[in-house]
Amino acid sequence: MRHLFHPLDRYVFREFWKIFVATALGFPLLAIAIDLTDNLSKYLGRNLPAGQIALAYLYWIPDSMFMVLPAAVLFATVFAIGSFTRNSEVMAAKASGISFYRLVAPIFVGALAITGFALVLGEVSPVTNARRNAILQEDQHAVAGADRFNFAFAASEGRVYNVQALNVKQQRMDHLQIERKGQGPAYPTYLLTARTATWDSTRHHWTLHYGELHLLRDSQPGVVVSFDSLRDRRLTEAPLDLTSASRSPDEMRYAELRRFISAFQRSGGDANELKVELALKIAIPVTCLIIAIFGAPLATSTQRGGAAYGIGISLATTILFLMLIQVTKAIGGGGVIPPYLAAWLPNALFGAAGLVLLARTRT
Repeated sequence: MRHLFHPLDRYVFREFWKIFVATALGFPLLAIAIDLTDNLSKYLGRNLPAGQIALAYLYWIPDSMFMVLPAAVLFATVFAIGSFTRNSEVMAAKASGISFYRLVAPIFVGALAITGFALVLGEVSPVTNARRNAILQEDQHAVAGADRFNFAFAASEGRVYNVQALNVKQQRMDHLQIERKGQGPAYPTYLLTARTATWDSTRHHWTLHYGELHLLRDSQPGVVVSFDSLRDRRLTEAPLDLTSASRSPDEMRYAELRRFISAFQRSGGDANELKVELALKIAIPVTCLIIAIFGAPLATSTQRGGAAYGIGISLATTILFLMLIQVTKAIGGGGVIPPYLAAWLPNALFGAAGLVLLARTRT
């Protein structure tokens, strides 16, 4: 521990961290100012108090910060190492027997810690996004048009749902039929019908009303059981999970999005684009470490160009990376390449380039 956190490590980490914090907070605040300018009249038209609007944008910070963390790491890496290079501190460290790799090790440790923070932020932002949407009354407009009629849904364990009408806003199904094919007397085929079904958003389960359960046994007489209300523990899909339109991945955590993809595929939808978004929930945080490996050797070339050159390198790299993500998302969503490969391809390319640059850096 003494060798890892000596005064030089603390100095390098402190310079990196100051720039990172300023960038990671500055970009989201700029995005908030732009979004508020565009949408303030709409929110005031909904008679929302100024305090609620401010609280909604406070809830938006985790989501806006999640996407800019890799750019913030890149800016901090380029400017910190560029400053060390211009002030001959890198040369002084090498003259003291400290290699370039050892000098920038605290930056890599910081990038690794930011990767962990980004993973946590990716799980927090769907919750804060939901609260923001509730405050801004976005959910009232998003739910409209999400109803579905006369459809079949292939669920787990060989179960098939046939639904005449699904009303997402009222969280209700009309004329539901559930069929499960059996495998002998111990696991019989059954057919369950219900006039209506209502979703309990607090306990996350459906309650079926006014129906019958038909047990169909191969060599024995069938059994019919009528009920006023019944709870099927296998019917766990939420109303939005049963719609044909996909929910925004920003509104779901990793596990929720994975379950939604499974349900969406069973309903006959093409989930390639959603699979890319699922993989990006892990790939984008890992980018924080990849981009530090890429930016560290690149920053040593800013000695003559100064701060303007460092800004140019950082912006150009950020734009290139974001463009590459959009291109691979489109390719993966279209099924040209596997969706998970599409999500990780930018990291693979920048990681390989970073290792090459790092290997060629004079230590």
